Amino acid sequence: MTITDLIYIAILISDLAFAISIVFFERKNPADVWAWLLVLFFLPVLGFILYLFLGQNYRKKKMFQLKQDDDTAFRKLVELHKSELKARTVPAMEHLSDAFRRMVLMLIEDNKAIFTANNEIKVYADGREKFADLIAAIKGAHDHIHLEYYLWRNDGLSAEIGAALTERARAGVDVKLLCDGLGCARLPRRFFDELKAAGGQVAFFFPSPIRFLNLRSNFRNHRKIAVIDGKTSFVGGFNIGDEYLGKVKRWGYWRDAAVRIEGIATLLCQLRFFFDWNYATRGEQLVYKHRYFPDITSSSGAAVQIVSGGPDTFWNPIKEAYLKLINSATETIYLQTPYFIPDDSIRDALRIAALSGVDVRIMIPNRPDHPFVYWAGLSFVGQLLESGVRAYTYENGFLHAKTIVVDEVASSVGSANWDLRSFSLNFETNAIMYDATVARQLKEAFHKDLDVSVELTTERYANRGVTIKLRESISRLFSGLL
Repeated sequence: MTITDLIYIAILISDLAFAISIVFFERKNPADVWAWLLVLFFLPVLGFILYLFLGQNYRKKKMFQLKQDDDTAFRKLVELHKSELKARTVPAMEHLSDAFRRMVLMLIEDNKAIFTANNEIKVYADGREKFADLIAAIKGAHDHIHLEYYLWRNDGLSAEIGAALTERARAGVDVKLLCDGLGCARLPRRFFDELKAAGGQVAFFFPSPIRFLNLRSNFRNHRKIAVIDGKTSFVGGFNIGDEYLGKVKRWGYWRDAAVRIEGIATLLCQLRFFFDWNYATRGEQLVYKHRYFPDITSSSGAAVQIVSGGPDTFWNPIKEAYLKLINSATETIYLQTPYFIPDDSIRDALRIAALSGVDVRIMIPNRPDHPFVYWAGLSFVGQLLESGVRAYTYENGFLHAKTIVVDEVASSVGSANWDLRSFSLNFETNAIMYDATVARQLKEAFHKDLDVSVELTTERYANRGVTIKLRESISRLFSGLL
């Protein structure tokens, strides 16, 4: 028996162990269970590799117990807030329809997403404007800067932000940066040394002990949050890199979305950072002090809920927020996402909304950065066309925005894509906003994007080539694993 034979037998035994774990110890969706079993037994070598990177969910409950314990400290405040909302003593809810009132309460019950009022919101559709404001906010910080990003590049934008952070740290500002261990795995080992020497702190979420090799593709911290002095926050889809400024030729113009929040919702972004920092660092716990949660007073502004989801939540709060937005629509639903791999509930909700006369429009990019995900997504979009959903491909570079705007009343901007990974495997954060002005701005941005997009009509989709159909079919087969 050769070494190759022994390796193959070891892989088969491992695949059998993985299959037993999937069936008896994990609570996956039955369709996902069958998808994994088919891959493991019919493509054993590929299945072994895929499961190492994408399938490790069996220790999830134990892994996130610390996060759940930390989150529990927040529950007493949430219970008090729920009683106020149910008694309808919160003025900011008066302009909401019954459907959106119920959505607010659902997110309180499901995600402890406190309903905040009187927030000043600025919407970003362009990276240059967003990062100009972020860098200005960093340079103007007096007490602390808390940043949480999935991806940092080693390029011009990261150097500019790093220099601003280092200068503030030298000035005595408390600077903390939380990066994802996979998203930032390719950074040079000493990349943050200057910042740390100036007094800044850097932590990594699920880092790998082996440099440049991180087997944990699941459970990534995909959030993009910045909190400055506890008064200003940024939430959205932009990571830190030159491509987000449209400077990378491969992608061209980068169309993304984010919001700046000045108001009480910033304290909820701060709390999210606290939970994630304390989980990632374990021994360097942030203490809840007034300096991090200053008194904020404002007489007018938008109502906002900060909603977070991930593998530490049994349900999927962001997916449920998306569903509730769709089901609450009476006139329009405008949706933008780079990755569209919805489950049955999302597909049915969009289809039913369109069949009910709601103007449902979906915009996706016309170029893939993850080919399997792109082709699978195209197949799902194509399927919805038959129900009256209108779809568009963005042609002016790359579309990375994760947004939905409903009836010029409610909207969402954040890090969560419309795919299974964002709904259950990654940590995500979105700002759900109940404000007509914000909704109109997002809708206007969508209409502006239509000028540089092409509609994917039923005729155009039916006439796609054989190669594209083959790619869609194969990619869709693996969609439950992506």
